[in-house]
Amino acid sequence: MEIKDLLSKDLMIMNLKSTTKKDVIDEMIEKLYENNVINDVLKFRSEIMKRELESSTGLGEGVAMPHAKTSAVNKPAIVFARSTTGVDYEALDGEDTYIFFMIAATEGQNQMHIETLAKLSKLLLKEGFIDRLKSSESPDDVYKTIDDYAEESELKVAPVETSSIYTEKPFVLAVTACPTGIAHTYMAEEALKEQASKMGVDIKVETNGSDGVKNKLSAADIKKSTGIIIAADRKVETARFNGKNVIECPVSDAIRNPKDLIEKIVDGKAKIYHADESESKEVEEETTNWKSKLYQDIMNGVSHMLPFVVGGGILLALSFLVERFFSDTSPIYNLFSVGGKAAFGFLIPILAGYIAMSIGDRPALMPGMVAGFIAGQGAGFLGGLLGGFLAGYVILFLKKITRNLPKSLEGTKPMLIFPVFGLLLTSLGMIFVISPVFTTINKAINGFLANMGTTNSILLGALLGAMMSVDMGGPVNKASYTFSIGVFTDTGNGAFMAATMAGGMVAPLAIALASSLFKNKFDEKEKKSAVTNYILGASFITEGAIPFAAKDPLRVIVSSVIGSAIAGGLTQAFEVKSPAPHGGIFILPAMESVDKALFFVLSVAVGSLVSAIIYGLWKQKAE
Repeated sequence: MEIKDLLSKDLMIMNLKSTTKKDVIDEMIEKLYENNVINDVLKFRSEIMKRELESSTGLGEGVAMPHAKTSAVNKPAIVFARSTTGVDYEALDGEDTYIFFMIAATEGQNQMHIETLAKLSKLLLKEGFIDRLKSSESPDDVYKTIDDYAEESELKVAPVETSSIYTEKPFVLAVTACPTGIAHTYMAEEALKEQASKMGVDIKVETNGSDGVKNKLSAADIKKSTGIIIAADRKVETARFNGKNVIECPVSDAIRNPKDLIEKIVDGKAKIYHADESESKEVEEETTNWKSKLYQDIMNGVSHMLPFVVGGGILLALSFLVERFFSDTSPIYNLFSVGGKAAFGFLIPILAGYIAMSIGDRPALMPGMVAGFIAGQGAGFLGGLLGGFLAGYVILFLKKITRNLPKSLEGTKPMLIFPVFGLLLTSLGMIFVISPVFTTINKAINGFLANMGTTNSILLGALLGAMMSVDMGGPVNKASYTFSIGVFTDTGNGAFMAATMAGGMVAPLAIALASSLFKNKFDEKEKKSAVTNYILGASFITEGAIPFAAKDPLRVIVSSVIGSAIAGGLTQAFEVKSPAPHGGIFILPAMESVDKALFFVLSVAVGSLVSAIIYGLWKQKAE
């Protein structure tokens, strides 16, 4: 069975209308239903969303692979969809997604299509494959791309998997498994094999897919191996690895970071696995999942809040500018001020509402937003954040205690029980517990910040600036930005916002400067892409430096952190305050004085120059 047997032209959407994750999924499911691939839309959608809750099928690099295996599928099929604008699909790399393959797999004994789906999964890892699909204008273009890469894949000689038993090369074993065993299992296999081949390491990968265990590891393999990578999101047989060096990780880690995993095994950095400790390992895994879920919930709130931060913040900055040249009675001032203040009024309710929704789904949105509104009266940003969690878990509690209601009363849950009792219980918790406590904490924090000495202020500014370049859009970066927004929202003090913004501008500007100052260190492709970082850096878009950090992480991140710390610290030394939480150089006219605007530019320039010189001197010459 070929890929084209599952992917007919009728199942291709060359220009997606949808712009959100939910709508993209619904549009592709509708295409399946129209072509009689599925017989129960609700059941199939439920299985798709269940898989998404376990971990996003947005694999990064612009591609997503939502999939489900259920009796709601009449015949196995694949939907191809292409977005020209990109969709926030909660991908693993945080970037927009452009290419989607929705897989509908059947239950039962006939699993011939699983091998075909595995082939498609492996093609997604081939260099240039996704870019070709992005530029495809017709179904024929899609077929041509698949044919070209499938043929190239067949012509390649696969690396020998067991030769290390007879040579001195490291011999690494791996086990891959994802919940449905359709896509990620085989993508992880391919990623590990390709990386091992590049590193001169022999590898054997056991896949625990929907079609059963393939390439099973033998006792001889395990005995002779250097170590084992278990990249699995579900239970696999592990007792056989007792006493061996073992790394356990999510299957997505093997897709995204196969080199790190193989290096840890080869370098002997993996822990010895003891079968009798499996229970403690399960607890550790649950803890990791709990931490991951906590971060995901918070980021759901922050990501939905950001448009209000950016839009409202820039309008407020413009209103300050208009006020300076005209007056606060000007109609133009009111236009900017009213819109900006209104957007800022939604910050905490939106944050709390979408944190709650991430936990308790749609019924939790309303009580979460109300919790945020109550927090805005004194408990502030931290109170709103905690209020979102309260509302989410209140709804989960209500779902649990009402799960055995008669079917005739199911309709009362979303229309009556969840909104009324969810709001009541959340409000009680906010009014009598969270608001009093966090109002007091807020006053203490405000007092501390107001009386902070210059030295402490500079140190905190340097720390916030440095954090912006540690992972460039990741958890540490977001923690710095979220803290600064919280202070800005609760106190109106933009000092730490200035440090955060300056720190976030340094990395892309430093890359651009380095490419101009050290031209012999960059190839032509790097020089062209580096120039765009002047614009991205000036606009406070830190992520422009990510491609360089991915290629040369040590040099880029270390040099950027140093420069960002300098920039953040200097803003505090010069007592610069940002009038808005976003905007980069575009907020300069709205700063309290020309001197402060120049000091902000000087802080960013010094930090960027230091970072550029360190990176330029440290970077190896282009080949």
